Amino acid sequence: MDSAASVHEASAFARRAPTPKDVSQLIRESSSAVSTVAGDGCLLVLDGRVLDRECLAKALISRGIEKEVLAVGSIDEWKKEKDVHPPIQAILFNIGGRRADDESMATEMDRLMSEMGSVPIVVLSDNDDLPQVLKMLEYGARGFIPSSVGVAVCIEALSLAMAGGIFVPASTIQAMSHLVPEPPSADRRPLSGMFTPRQEAVVEALRRGKANKIIAYELNLRESTVKVHIRNIMKKLKATNRTEVAYKLNDIFADGRQRH
Repeated sequence: MDSAASVHEASAFARRAPTPKDVSQLIRESSSAVSTVAGDGCLLVLDGRVLDRECLAKALISRGIEKEVLAVGSIDEWKKEKDVHPPIQAILFNIGGRRADDESMATEMDRLMSEMGSVPIVVLSDNDDLPQVLKMLEYGARGFIPSSVGVAVCIEALSLAMAGGIFVPASTIQAMSHLVPEPPSADRRPLSGMFTPRQEAVVEALRRGKANKIIAYELNLRESTVKVHIRNIMKKLKATNRTEVAYKLNDIFADGRQRH
């Protein structure tokens, strides 16, 4: 009797235990049910690694992305399922640790662009160095997300791409800052870098024709110190006397005004 009961229970468990195929189907159905939140389109997560794409899709859904999320391993796989899903509004292409200059990357991006038309493609990558970002944007990506950011940033980047913008990480902007020329300063002094601050004050007084005693009084210096400053100024200007100093200084200031 006990043996018969055990066989019956084992049989019932076998009927209840889901197969791997059933588990996959349950995940897909659960994802669709949870992720269809007030959104009309579908987000395509493209990643050849099954675990990575399923975890990424679940993370996006749990943070309330207002799209159905379809995670596939390739464009061919998407083609098999596209008829039962809403139109694709954005693609999150997870390239992981792959390099943008890999030979296959340009080919994959070309195919994505041709198959998807104007659908924005946002790249998720483990590598966010400047050449990597610029190369993927050159291929046609409408955004680049480093895997170091959180899911909330990922969702905002996708929203920006769907709105017509382009998202790049802050590290990329910082890396490109040296490429932007510094605008000329309107108040840049013609003597900047030529003299010390104290010598510049003496220069201004010399241009106004002030005597050494007056300069010493106004700058709270000894007259002997003023004379030392004047000698150093003459050496830097290669002048032999105060008159030549004043003449050369006036030329320098005139050139500075013409540049502005």
